[in-house]
Amino acid sequence: MEQIYTIPVNEAFEAAAEDHALGCPICALYNKLEDNELDLILGASMMEPDVRIQTNKEGFCRTHYDMMLTRKNRLGMALTLESHLDELRAATKHGALIPGTDPAGRALSHIGELEQGCYVCRRIAYHFERMIDTIVFLWERDENFPEKFAAQPYFCLPHYRQLLTHAKAKLQRKKYAEFSRAAAGVVEPYFDTLREDVSWFCKKFDYRYDEEPWYNSKDAVERAVKFLRSDLHNSPNTIKKG
Repeated sequence: MEQIYTIPVNEAFEAAAEDHALGCPICALYNKLEDNELDLILGASMMEPDVRIQTNKEGFCRTHYDMMLTRKNRLGMALTLESHLDELRAATKHGALIPGTDPAGRALSHIGELEQGCYVCRRIAYHFERMIDTIVFLWERDENFPEKFAAQPYFCLPHYRQLLTHAKAKLQRKKYAEFSRAAAGVVEPYFDTLREDVSWFCKKFDYRYDEEPWYNSKDAVERAVKFLRSDLHNSPNTIKKG
């Protein structure tokens, strides 16, 4: 069962099953979505009037401004910023001193909205929700996918929660119970191993363990952070292109 919308999910899950060093496949899906959106906004989408209207209105979060800067397309970014700044300046212009009114009210309101908005974040969230639904759909409908699902190195905790949330909303009670057991079968063994690796990392700073090997604990702190808070905003150079 392969449709256009299932290809990225299958590719990410196949890659992570083959190489456990790639980590959470759902983080990889997020990163690929993010990479595509940033390429579009600095490329083909930049001059589309409907897109420019939205970027002028929403702007971008600091993370995505920083990521756009690393792409080195300064002209594309400058063109986007030019119209965004023009609109923002008009929207935040200091109001007339009318008795009983707040002259800076427009600025307060608009800047507050801007701080909460990001064109790229919104686009990613829209598509990412559907990818999570696709994972649940494939697990239920594709006879080959449960084995692929079970072969994952781990799901980070934020994406584990999202999987369970979407599965609970989409699946019947019995199927949801099966899905939650399958997801726990991926997460819990990794959780236990990670806990042991972090503990051993701590022990290695005790002189009594100085002569003991590190085993798999040297990068335990980094792996724990990725497991607890996801591994996002990285270039998806590990996923095969469709």
